[in-house]
Amino acid sequence: MDGKVFRYVSGSLHYFRVPKPFWKDRIQKMKAAGLNAISTYVEWSLHEPYPGQYNFEDIADLEYFIQLIQDEGMYILLRPGPYICAERDFGGFPYWLLNVVPEKRLRTNEPNFKKYVTRWFSVLMPKMQPYLYGNGGKIIMVQVENEYGSYHACDKAYMIWLRDLYKSYVGHKALLYTTDGCGYAFFKCGAIPEVYATVDFGSNCTGVCFQYMRKTQPRGPLVNSEFYPGWLSHWGERSPRVPSNSIVKTMKNMLALNASFNFYMFHGGTNFGFKSGANMKSNTPQHGFQPQLTSYDYDAPLNEAGDPTEKYFKIKQALKEANRQVSHQISPVPTPKGDYGKVTLKPLASFFEQITQRVKPVTNDVPLAFEDLGVNTGFVMYETNLTDIQKSFIGVVKLNIKTVRDRAIVYLDQKQQGTMYRAMGNYTMALNISRTVKKLSILVENLGRVNYGRFLDDKKGIFDPIKLDNKTLGPWKMIPHPLNETSWIPPIKPKQSVHLPAYFKTEFVLPANSTKCLDTFLDPSGWTKGVAFLNGINLGRYWPANGPQVTLYVPSIFLVPPPAINTLIMMELESVPKDLSVKLVNKPVTKY
Repeated sequence: MDGKVFRYVSGSLHYFRVPKPFWKDRIQKMKAAGLNAISTYVEWSLHEPYPGQYNFEDIADLEYFIQLIQDEGMYILLRPGPYICAERDFGGFPYWLLNVVPEKRLRTNEPNFKKYVTRWFSVLMPKMQPYLYGNGGKIIMVQVENEYGSYHACDKAYMIWLRDLYKSYVGHKALLYTTDGCGYAFFKCGAIPEVYATVDFGSNCTGVCFQYMRKTQPRGPLVNSEFYPGWLSHWGERSPRVPSNSIVKTMKNMLALNASFNFYMFHGGTNFGFKSGANMKSNTPQHGFQPQLTSYDYDAPLNEAGDPTEKYFKIKQALKEANRQVSHQISPVPTPKGDYGKVTLKPLASFFEQITQRVKPVTNDVPLAFEDLGVNTGFVMYETNLTDIQKSFIGVVKLNIKTVRDRAIVYLDQKQQGTMYRAMGNYTMALNISRTVKKLSILVENLGRVNYGRFLDDKKGIFDPIKLDNKTLGPWKMIPHPLNETSWIPPIKPKQSVHLPAYFKTEFVLPANSTKCLDTFLDPSGWTKGVAFLNGINLGRYWPANGPQVTLYVPSIFLVPPPAINTLIMMELESVPKDLSVKLVNKPVTKY
């Protein structure tokens, strides 16, 4: 760099997973550990949630995030994709692409896809240009696409086109690079001429993975663009743990080879709202669905709440021994957390009540996908009347749905009959139809679009004919519940009881001595599955019945100090504890 030997030790920190007021704290802790660079993806869906509507405010204030990194004298590795994976809904793509790009043509040379990428980059990249190293900024590297060698399309024309699009903005003001997994086949499709090829890997495979990189990139520094100190988690699975000692051993090997590397993640943060994605472990889109957690703790050196862990200090010590500049100002004692006790909620309204229906219903002969309804997140209730076919179906009949994405609760006259879950592959159900049954309702939940692999075209809901035995049902009334805001809820008067699924609410004041709000964790143990909102902010999905995550992280800035009133709203799907209480505790809780 500028004629001098240079090596970066970087850590991934995603601005979109951390509240804006906490960005500086996380950046400074990373610098104190001996890092001199920070890597971040750019999430297209956050910045262009609807076509042509752009957002760069609050948690989407990317330029402020970059400026904070520059103010600390650290370098930036920018990863704008446009596809980022990142265990985010749809790999960071905006959901509306599913309506404008032909099926199975994402991440290819398809003209419509390229049109929308070009338009997005015409907004994003001019904002990034002043921060490029060649323009006096700290962005030293810009990644083209993301692990493209892992994608089945292997469209070289697309990658060359995307490279040239990047060049039109970056020129020689920063280094363009790619990153791919540890395997020659990955580099075969992922590497691009005139773009620096780097590799990803975790612990204990330094030599072989760098060999794959060397076969593609004969000259230049060795680079591990995603060095994994932890790993991601799915609902219903045990949280993975990566031993600190194995991370330090591999890190020391890379340091000895004079390699540059980036910890993915150094601080994971949280998938607030409905931003978590999903994986597939099967060759068919109907089975092997793996939705990801609200927490993105990642077993990272800085945990979900931003506290340094044992792993942090072992990494810091190893970097100190390697003559990296570290700071001794970071305490090994976690910041205090609030143990605010129990709060009790009251029933408000059921999904079956018209007051909760905030989006105009749509009627159609066959069910429509969320995307066709213009719905990004949350739920859609599919309803049809059975009055006209009652005489044909009295007794036990079989409900058949070809596709459920992702989880459906089935009701007869508002009484729950059972669930269908894509992860289990169960799309049939026996229903006992009596002479008095009038309505079939199916509430479908979007648990996050697939973010990796060949099944990115992951439309949600039901979009095939639904049958009772061999009889096709319809027409269907579809009622969206996107759950993208709760401002309409306060005027509703609490009730003694309510029919699930339903909203519940409480208002509470923090203890009088709480002059400063502390981070805390919402513990919904006893509740089954739903979504929690605090002071209008969507904390994310909870599912303690499934685990491993039980608690939801609550940053201090989401709370208001006394005597101000905090409002908690829970949308529960299936069952609630008798006392309708939750706790605000000072430690995260996991099921296993």
